[in-house]
Amino acid sequence: MGLVKNSTMICAPLMAESAEQMVEEMKQAKAEGAQLVEIRLDHINDFQPRRYLPIILENKPLPVVVVYRPKCEGGRYEGDEHSRLEVLRLAAEMGADYVDFELKVASDLIRELKMKNQTQSATKFIVSCHITVTTPSEEELSNLASTMRALGADIVKVVVNVTDITEIARIFHLLSHCQVPVIAYSIEERGLISQLLCPKFGGFLAYGSIDGYSIPGIPSLQSVKHTYNLDSVNSETKVLGLVSKPVSHSKGPILHNPTFRHENFNGVYVPLFVDNLKEFFRTYSSADFAGFSVGFPYKEAVVEFCDEVHPLAESIGAVNTIIRRPCDGKLIGYNTDCEAAITSIEDALKGTPISGKLFVLVGAGGAGRALAFGAKSRGARIVIFDIDFERAKSLASAVSGEAQAFEQVVNFRPEKGAILANATPLGMHPITDQRIPVAEETLEDYELVFDAVYTPRKTRLLKEAEAAGAITVSGVEMFLRQAMAQFSLFTDRQAPKEFMREIIMAEF
Repeated sequence: MGLVKNSTMICAPLMAESAEQMVEEMKQAKAEGAQLVEIRLDHINDFQPRRYLPIILENKPLPVVVVYRPKCEGGRYEGDEHSRLEVLRLAAEMGADYVDFELKVASDLIRELKMKNQTQSATKFIVSCHITVTTPSEEELSNLASTMRALGADIVKVVVNVTDITEIARIFHLLSHCQVPVIAYSIEERGLISQLLCPKFGGFLAYGSIDGYSIPGIPSLQSVKHTYNLDSVNSETKVLGLVSKPVSHSKGPILHNPTFRHENFNGVYVPLFVDNLKEFFRTYSSADFAGFSVGFPYKEAVVEFCDEVHPLAESIGAVNTIIRRPCDGKLIGYNTDCEAAITSIEDALKGTPISGKLFVLVGAGGAGRALAFGAKSRGARIVIFDIDFERAKSLASAVSGEAQAFEQVVNFRPEKGAILANATPLGMHPITDQRIPVAEETLEDYELVFDAVYTPRKTRLLKEAEAAGAITVSGVEMFLRQAMAQFSLFTDRQAPKEFMREIIMAEF
């Protein structure tokens, strides 16, 4: 049975600088999958309402939300307030589908327009409030929405600037409890899930930007329609995602979401920019938030927030996957990195055993611990470098290896046939010109060089190692294998390995 579609509409905000360009962007938005568009009149140069509004409204291929935002409310309009409000009146008279009024001016205007029946069409009125200070409590947001509804709002719109992802839970509460349609979201990277999970909690619309626009906290229409498939996110959808900081680099959504659809699993995988693990798990404690991948820098720290930890993850001291057990809601921690990394290396060696080889590991964090324990399980001799020497010593002790100061990486001379593994973020997008400071002339001594970084697929380290004649293994392979194991944990189903590999080959 297919997934049930929701009633949330996808809206493209448009900020063209001319009426003609606005019409073209409306067509573009429709082609990219938008169901309505938000027209920012304050972005049009030398805006002439009686000339430009007919061009826009008579040529609209989609329903439009008309916005004419003053500078004091975050817009660009700096003219006379009376003139601005006249434009909004005119838009309503001309049959705009929706007109957005700021809370401070809504009362008299909406009453006037409704009582005088100036709107011959079915224009709906949005009352909006942009909160730039502390995010209100659930109760305060509810009271605010009630006030806006009492002013005659057909739709309530609240925009907040969250400082922590946990504050977005208040937005979700408003979306699911308000008695009128609600548009509510936050901006910037921490606010992204307010768009992506909007359909789950019953929001009136979610935003998606057209190709060529980059708006912090607003996903692209391409990702809304194809990566996240928000049309099929509903109240029963399970939320899974990557807990990390930062999180924008994550490729998890482009792998897990299509795989969920392929397997007809009602789940959505989202990036979760987390500042405080304790508050995050306390806030998002419902069964709806069913599982998490864990990324940098939390793979070790997250162990203490798990109710139970799988023996392998416990021995490694790092968790990269958490499942909320359905029967009791407890968080169970796993490590899928270890086998993923070490089998990637073994397969690349094509039968040459790791046992007895020198395994040079740079980075003793979560990924490094997984690599070290994997190498130990295969009988390798391990040398560990980390910018935190005490952390390197601790890991070396756990795997019967040797720790050296990070500064000595450049002077280290490996034996022929050794393996080098980078488990640091050095070389990760966007700073791709970096790499761990191994001496270039030593790269030819390594039989194999592995890099846990997977964006880009071929890092500077791997390019130089390949030029030196070493076998190279990208973090993409580790990423794919650990994701396959995660999929099985998330869904309790066998991972469709070939399907997932095809996505990786196409997308990375």
